[in-house]
Amino acid sequence: MEDETAITEVTSATVTSAIVATRQIGAFRGVFAPTLLAILGVIAYLRIGWVVGHAGLGGALLMLGLALMITVCTGLSLSSIASNTRVGDGGSFGVISRSLGFEVSSAIGVPLFLTRPLAAAMYIFGFREGLMWLASDLSPMAIDLVVFAVLFAVAYRGARLAYHLQTLVLLVIVASVVSIFVAGPTEDSPFEIMWWGGAFGASQPDSVSFWTVFAVFFPATTGFLAGAPTRVNLKDPRRTVPVGTMGAIALSALVYVGIAVWSARTGTPEALQHNYTHAIDVAFSPLLVVLGLLCASASSALAGLISGPRILHALGNNRIVPYSDTLADDVDGEPRNAMVLTGMLTLACLLFRDINVVAPLVTLLFLVTYAAINFALLVERQLSLVTFRPTVRVPTAVPVVGLVASVATLLVLSPLFGLASLGFMGGLAVTIRRVGQPSSSDETRSGMWVAAAEWAASRLQPDDYDNPRAWRPNLLVPVLDAEQLRDSYRLLMDLARPEGSIRLMGIGGDRRVEDLSRRLPRLQRSMRERKVRATWSIVDLDDYEAGLHVGALSMQGAFLRPNTMFLELGRGHGDRRRASIAMQIALERQLGVALYVPHPDVGLGESSTVRVWIRPGARPWDAAYALHRTNVHLALLLALRLTRSWGGKVELITFDPSGREDERAEGFLAALCDYTRFPGSAKHTVLVGDEMQAVAESSAADLSIHSFPDAGMDLDWALAVKTRTPGSCLFVYDSGSESATA
Repeated sequence: MEDETAITEVTSATVTSAIVATRQIGAFRGVFAPTLLAILGVIAYLRIGWVVGHAGLGGALLMLGLALMITVCTGLSLSSIASNTRVGDGGSFGVISRSLGFEVSSAIGVPLFLTRPLAAAMYIFGFREGLMWLASDLSPMAIDLVVFAVLFAVAYRGARLAYHLQTLVLLVIVASVVSIFVAGPTEDSPFEIMWWGGAFGASQPDSVSFWTVFAVFFPATTGFLAGAPTRVNLKDPRRTVPVGTMGAIALSALVYVGIAVWSARTGTPEALQHNYTHAIDVAFSPLLVVLGLLCASASSALAGLISGPRILHALGNNRIVPYSDTLADDVDGEPRNAMVLTGMLTLACLLFRDINVVAPLVTLLFLVTYAAINFALLVERQLSLVTFRPTVRVPTAVPVVGLVASVATLLVLSPLFGLASLGFMGGLAVTIRRVGQPSSSDETRSGMWVAAAEWAASRLQPDDYDNPRAWRPNLLVPVLDAEQLRDSYRLLMDLARPEGSIRLMGIGGDRRVEDLSRRLPRLQRSMRERKVRATWSIVDLDDYEAGLHVGALSMQGAFLRPNTMFLELGRGHGDRRRASIAMQIALERQLGVALYVPHPDVGLGESSTVRVWIRPGARPWDAAYALHRTNVHLALLLALRLTRSWGGKVELITFDPSGREDERAEGFLAALCDYTRFPGSAKHTVLVGDEMQAVAESSAADLSIHSFPDAGMDLDWALAVKTRTPGSCLFVYDSGSESATA
């Protein structure tokens, strides 16, 4: 029974999603509905008319276009990141922290959290304005406090109730928007639409600047972050987050444009400037619009009171904020301490008393978050990690435009706040882009590189070595004679470039040490000139086994320690004994193994096609089981590396011993590609017969990658496969720290 349970616990978030899909929610309820509820809120009901009154219809549409450009770019960036990673505790903060790391994302997590109590206060103010339209003699402060108390109690004890009511709330909001649109122009409506208002310098009383109006309007577009849920509760999040998020943004944009046009046709500029409830007064059913405003305000405020504590809880879990232990505590899965602090801050924000005061603060904090999300995607793309394989791919221009627009708008609205918030992010961007490859003559950049490396080494913990999301091929290459690397040099380069590394470890006595001391530094320089990080060392021992033991042991605690031992069986296979020794030592030191057996004549051929052989597994055609129990991850990761380096094609191939299960075998390969986010262009091939027969009947490829059988590294088996293969072979064995699903 324990084995049955363990089989389902595949580490990939994607696999987990597929296994427990029956208990998860889809794009509509999990992303689209909460996103649309958050977007169609207070600003839509109470401030669109005010925006049109000050800026004119053309100015309002210009503001909407700018806000929509930032929102769409950021939404696409978030969707791309979310399609590559698991959206865990903390929602958007979880996405950013997985991309930039918790140290960097701490600068983003705090302002992201602060948007929640500020936004909750803003929505409570909107609820108050709607309620006072019904009963103007009520006390505004009393309304704010009572509404806050009720919402906080629901968030503290009954958040599930709010979730189940979201569909009903959405229906009420839709009905209220319809009530607005069906109310046409009246006899008091202006005959001519004002396109450009006082915000553009027109001579009008009580005019407000363009950017002041924009700062009040912008929170209308921030609700899409609700599409990054604070729990992993989505069915197929790689699809539901992008579809739900972008669908809600598109629909809400149409609604905002419609309300802006409707406002320009149903009210004079003076009336729109001074009457926040114009949409209620002119609507076909004012009571229905008020009900929509109350529902939208309450649901959005409740969302802030629910999501804010979870962001704070995530900050506490990662020890980013003071009193982290207290904030990380939870009761029955709920972050009670974080809820209390969020409630206290929301009470403090209620002292601002006005939407027009709170909204600009929300705008500034969200612009910082938007800039960080776009920056996170740029960093992921620039580092070119093999683990970055989003199923939603966007052009580089998307995060660039989103980042530039967010930063520029932030600096225009508040230069001091913008510079203080973005200074650290800008310094990090310069470091990543410019410090990566210092030249020997550039002492400043070399010093920065050394300082960055030392800082990184000091922060690295033992558990970080085995983080599957940070995996890259750090190759340990035992060397007796530098000449032996002639056949494998090109493959080593292609595997390590751009962010992997090569550790050349010479082994030999006095005479051999002298030769290695001359030739290994030259090899290292040659590799570095080709932008591959390479280092060398020598173990002065005649005995190969003892030397390799000492060398491998000495590197276990090193910064960027090797995770894969690269070996080669040369012409004639005369070094089988040493290969067996090296593989056994790699197994003892928990290193992966990559054993290269080149074709004696063609080598890597045209370096364009990679073939990965996948066994059906102990549970035939069960992809989840294969990923959990089969030695397959290193083979898939190295195939991805070579496909990127060569710009070529990759083929997954398996074999059907019975010849009667082609469809199941094809489905097995398709599921494997889905779980591991393998390129959609990957070819799937099913051959009939046992493994050796299938290998013998296969066509030629530049490199065939085979995983050793799970039972162990059998050189006789590997050589038998090689004799039946028309090209070069790479035989691999997992260390256990690799994950093709990370």
